[in-house]
Amino acid sequence: MSIGEDRLRRLWLLFGASIALVGVFLFASAARAEDCGNGVELRLSAPDAPQGTLLLAQIRSARPLSEVSGRWNERDVTFWQDEDKEHGTSSLSVRKALLGVDLEKAAGRYEFKIAGQLQSGERVSCQTTIEVQEGHFATENLTVKKQFVEPNPEQVARAEAETKRLREIYDRVTPGRLWDGPFRLPLDGEFKGSNFGKRRVLNGHPGSPHGGVDFPAPTGTPVHAAQKGRVVLAEELFFSGNSVLVDHGLGVYTFYCHFSEIDAKVGDEVVAGTVLGKVGATGRVTGPHLHWGLTIQRARVNALEIVNVLGGS
Repeated sequence: MSIGEDRLRRLWLLFGASIALVGVFLFASAARAEDCGNGVELRLSAPDAPQGTLLLAQIRSARPLSEVSGRWNERDVTFWQDEDKEHGTSSLSVRKALLGVDLEKAAGRYEFKIAGQLQSGERVSCQTTIEVQEGHFATENLTVKKQFVEPNPEQVARAEAETKRLREIYDRVTPGRLWDGPFRLPLDGEFKGSNFGKRRVLNGHPGSPHGGVDFPAPTGTPVHAAQKGRVVLAEELFFSGNSVLVDHGLGVYTFYCHFSEIDAKVGDEVVAGTVLGKVGATGRVTGPHLHWGLTIQRARVNALEIVNVLGGS
């Protein structure tokens, strides 16, 4: 190796080490820790949360925990137990929970509280403040057929009844975690998802913000379950057309709709990759695409978030 090549190699190694240190610094800056007492620590994956995003909360304890619970968004938060993969050991007791920030949750500062108990009997508790920021979602003005903005009374009654039923389903929190491993995208290939949070103004009438991610794709493209779970709805709905809803446990639901055909039924136990149906244009849409939604404890969250946040879980 020449002197020039050796020098270049050392410079390259130094550059790589510098980048690694920057990465460690940024990770440490992003994660925030709170002391809960008795060697127990609460960490959040980020110090703040724009509307429609997802946070991962972790409770870390050097001693075994017997119980731990949280309170966020006026709802109870359930933690699941996990080994400390980051340090390659199970000696550290780690509990995790997902905190969803609804896409319409008002910007401001909110408290997240946790309480628990060690197996030795000592109680632990702490709280932290989460700053919810504006999501800055796009607005789109469209001119569409009258039927899309002015449903008749019969259709309105049907849509309201279906919305109520969906809310009742989302209110049910399956106690255990049904998913096992990282979440995946629902379509294979290079399909891109977008439009989450976009507010459409149809013929001058402002609509609700878009609660899912749209994947334009040809009719008949297979749609896959994002992770393991149980099908709790599989039918045609007024707005969303042929739809499938999967319960992943702990208040986590993924929603898939506008199918040309449904390949699942209520009660089916699915795994990551199970075909739920095929892309179509049923319901109130103007072209074939998949609408993919994510709800965490009633909070409407960008579905792409769970792929990133639980990529290694």
